Parts: sequence; structure tokens; C-alpha cells
Amino acid sequence: MAKLQSLDPRTPMFAQFKQKTGPIVLANTFVVPEGETEAFLATFRRQAEYMKAQPGFASMRMHRGTAGSQLLMNVAVWESTEALATAFGSPEFQRLAAETSDDIESYPHIFEQIDV
Repeated sequence: MAKLQSLDPRTPMFAQFKQKTGPIVLANTFVVPEGETEAFLATFRRQAEYMKAQPGFASMRMHRGTAGSQLLMNVAVWESTEALATAFGSPEFQRLAAETSDDIESYPHIFEQIDV
């Protein structure tokens, strides 16, 4: 399973699950060791198919860092933190998440849109 890290140590993702808000964006940056990108993406696609079928899911896009970067970033839109937390905590998703290599680091964080 990927090592979950906090992008903002003051507000880890599990603490963010407690705030009832939405719609939300989950931005999850992955550090993928050289040579493991294709294997990671194959596993991630299985996880993504499960998430796409869950209530409250809206959209998802994966992005790759440029210039030889070892970073990938998933940006997913959900109806609410509650919908994301329910899907994330399901036994089936946890089983799928356990398939991710231990060499992967994951930095998930939940955001709300603001007007600027």
C-alpha cells in the first residue's frame, strides 16, 4: 500500500473528512520511483474504475510531471467530503489500495473552490 503523507501536516486528509462540505476537489500527488510508473498506473486504473462508480463521484484526471519528474497528480471532483470518505473507507477500495506498491508516496489533500 502507498505511504500516505500529509501535504499540510496541520490538516491531514482524515481530519478533512470530518468537515461536511462540497463540492470538493481531491488533489493527490504521488511520488513514483523511476521504472514503476506503468505498474502504478495499471493499479491506479483499477482503483479509479471503482471510484467512478461510487455515489457522489463527479470527475477525475491524472497528470504527469514534466521534464523527467517522478510525480503524478490525480485531481478528482466529488459532491462532498462525506461521499469521498465513504468511498475511500469502503472495504473494496481498501483492498484495491493495498495493491499499490509500498514504494509509492501519496500526498492527498481536499480543497474547496473559492472565487478570486
